[in-house]
Amino acid sequence: MGGMLFFSRLLRVQLHWTIYALLGMAVWAIYTFDHLMDARVHPTGSKMDRHGFHQKHGLALWFLLVTVVLVGLYGAYVVFGIGKELFAGGILAVIILLVMLIIRVLPPRFHWLKELNTAIFYVIGIALLPFLRFSFFDWTWETGTITSGYIALAYLNLIMLSFLDAGKDQASGYGSLISVLPKDQLNKVIRILCIAIIVVFFGGVIFLSSFYKLFSCLILIMGLIHYLTFFNPRLSSPQIRYRMEATFFLPWILLVW
Repeated sequence: MGGMLFFSRLLRVQLHWTIYALLGMAVWAIYTFDHLMDARVHPTGSKMDRHGFHQKHGLALWFLLVTVVLVGLYGAYVVFGIGKELFAGGILAVIILLVMLIIRVLPPRFHWLKELNTAIFYVIGIALLPFLRFSFFDWTWETGTITSGYIALAYLNLIMLSFLDAGKDQASGYGSLISVLPKDQLNKVIRILCIAIIVVFFGGVIFLSSFYKLFSCLILIMGLIHYLTFFNPRLSSPQIRYRMEATFFLPWILLVW
């Protein structure tokens, strides 16, 4: 939800708090559906903590998922009515569902698509409504740069998590980037992407026009936190995970801007 605030401020679009609540429900529903589908194809007692949880509480989670989806659909109808925003959200949800299902049946050599697909659809999802209410006559290359940076940051986060979960993923037969790229090569990719984000958005803080400096600074700080956290040998995997995921709360500081 902090990401939606980020794009609403970037595009200078005001959104009601109920829209953030609906987004939270949608994100929870998508991720819960994804984990429940994973749990179905793994043996009982999977070494993946999230799979074990979703296997143990599968029936309750399916019931809760259906409830959240129905409440979310009703809430979306009340908030948006019948119009382009509701239809756009519905079409996006169907596309995400179809792509998720397609990736699951692709051969292992295509497992690298999972993180990329998730990052792109994540940003499309949180930015969809701000962009629908945005006048593209106001589009600038700075807007495109900031948007691309947020996608890169989301992808970086996901491939870092893939690296951290490598052993559990392989033990459970879970398809991800690490299943097609050796850990040492993935480590290099992570380092290069981190440095690229830091360098590009440090330059953005210096050279972009004043309005965009804050957004560039946020991506720079989030990228630095990811880099310094991931490559800190004194931190455990859970500590790294929590700190990286906490960085996505940083855009909430835009509430006071």
